[in-house]
Amino acid sequence: MGEPVTYRMVAGPTLQGAFTEIHMNDVQVPSQYEARVLIGYDTESGTVIAHWMDSFGAKYSVPHGSGSVSGNTVRFTIPYESGAFRDTFTHSPDTDTWLFVLEAAQPDGTWKHFARYTAHRP
Repeated sequence: MGEPVTYRMVAGPTLQGAFTEIHMNDVQVPSQYEARVLIGYDTESGTVIAHWMDSFGAKYSVPHGSGSVSGNTVRFTIPYESGAFRDTFTHSPDTDTWLFVLEAAQPDGTWKHFARYTAHRP
């Protein structure tokens, strides 16, 4: 919505290491948004599979996203019925931070900025 927001985030392996789970929760009291993102890698196809579930409800957890890993970047696209979202997560080893960039598909085929987060250890 054009305003800065702060989240608490915890990330790590889950389901016996088959996925990395990201749990985000905004710091407002009461919280206005919460998400759990499960990201896994299919070794047979070389594809990243992502499941984004959030407090908007079950309807918005379908379909799953898919994409790839290249160097320090994980990128996947979720083809929502209302329009695709492209999520790019890039790790910077020098600062041990992650940059998350979320973009929304436009009718003309371009991508429009939706959100940008920098994740770092406290």
